[in-house]
Amino acid sequence: MENRNDKEKPKASVKLAGGKNNGGSEMRRFTPECITSLAPGEVFVFGSNLAGMHGGGAARVAMQHFGAVWGKGVGLQGQSYAIPTMQGGVETIKPYVDEFILFAREHSELLFYVTRIGCGIAGFEDYEIAPLFAAALTVENIVLPKSFVDILQSR
Repeated sequence: MENRNDKEKPKASVKLAGGKNNGGSEMRRFTPECITSLAPGEVFVFGSNLAGMHGGGAARVAMQHFGAVWGKGVGLQGQSYAIPTMQGGVETIKPYVDEFILFAREHSELLFYVTRIGCGIAGFEDYEIAPLFAAALTVENIVLPKSFVDILQSR
């Protein structure tokens, strides 16, 4: 079914970094700051809470637009993927990020747009969360926020 607003909403277009990576011609993609719609096969990755109460921030966007399910705080739901960020410190988020990266590797037919998980309502800073995604830099179907990539590449 076609959404009557599809013509007004840009698809999730990725920003490309200027220049070349490692002497090659491939350019790094970044998650757009605002995603309002997705093409088939694209997934919105957001920070959640374990109870799946998607009441605010990116979790609310995921529920309203991308199929996140109230009461489900982890994993793939429609065109969204929940990573819990509200249950404690950064060390409690890492296992869920590792699980997500493994899932993405196993589902190369999907393209995952990772938002700045944990950097909104959960209260973490980019420099605290970005290192959790270091292994994602080499996964072709995971697109990270520019702030995460900048932090990872400066290490």
